[in-house]
Amino acid sequence: MVGYDPRADGRNVSNLEVAVAGSVSGLVTRVLISPLDVIKIRFQLQIERLSRSDPNAKYHGILQAGRQILQEEGPTAFWKGHIPAQLLSIGYGAVQVYKTLRNAVVTMYRTEGPLVFYKGLNPTLIAIFPYAGFQFSFYSSLKHAYEWAMPAEGKKNENFKNLLCGSGAGVISKTLTYPMDLFKKRLQVGGFEQARASFGQVRSYKGLLDCARQVLREEGAQGCFKGLAPSLLKAALSTGFVFFWYELFCNLFHHVKKADS
Repeated sequence: MVGYDPRADGRNVSNLEVAVAGSVSGLVTRVLISPLDVIKIRFQLQIERLSRSDPNAKYHGILQAGRQILQEEGPTAFWKGHIPAQLLSIGYGAVQVYKTLRNAVVTMYRTEGPLVFYKGLNPTLIAIFPYAGFQFSFYSSLKHAYEWAMPAEGKKNENFKNLLCGSGAGVISKTLTYPMDLFKKRLQVGGFEQARASFGQVRSYKGLLDCARQVLREEGAQGCFKGLAPSLLKAALSTGFVFFWYELFCNLFHHVKKADS
C-alpha cells in the first residue's frame, strides 16, 4: 500500500506479511465490488438513455439495474467476468454476455482470431498516461489543500490524509478519463451483437474515432459518461474495503506473532 505504513503504530509485521495482506485485501475487495462493475459495464454498453423516460431503456439506475439483473439472471450474474477481472484480462467486458470464461475465449478466438483479445487497446493506452499524471497532480494539490485547511492537531494523522487525498485524486482522475473507458468497453464487445441483442440496441464501430463520433452524435456528451456513478461508487467503496481488509490482515499477523512469543 503506497504511502501507508502498517508498522507506524507499533505493529510487528514483516515485509512479506505486508505484501500478503495487500494482495489478499485486493482480492477480497474485488469479490465484494464485482456487482458494481457488472452494473457499470451494462450501463456503458447501453445505447439507450439511462432514464425512466426512455421506454426502450433496459437499465436506468443502479438499484433498478441490480434488481433486474437479479430477477432475470440470478445472483451469479453479479460475478460474471470475475475470474478475468482478477487476472486483469482485457476481455472482461466481453465475458459479460457469455456463460463462462471458457465459452467467451473460444467463441472470440473462433470468430475473429487472436487480435480480438486486443480490442479496445488504443483507448486503454491513451488513457493510461493522463490518468497517472492526473492522479499524481491532483494528489499533490489535494495534499497542499489539506495542509492549508486542516488545523495543526489534525495534521498528525498521515494515514487519514493519504486516504482522503488519494481517494479524491482517484475520483477526479477517473471522471476526467472516463470516456476512454467507455469507448474501450464498446470496442471490446464488437462482434457479439447476437449475444447482446437481449440487452437493447447494438452498434458496430470501425475504431476509436468512429466509436467516439457515434456516441457523441447519437447519445450526446452525457453518453460518454454512462456508468460513471457506479464506477465512482465502486472506487470509493474499493478504497475503504482495501484499507479495512488490509488493516484486518496486518492485525491478524501481529496478534499471531504476539501470541507465539
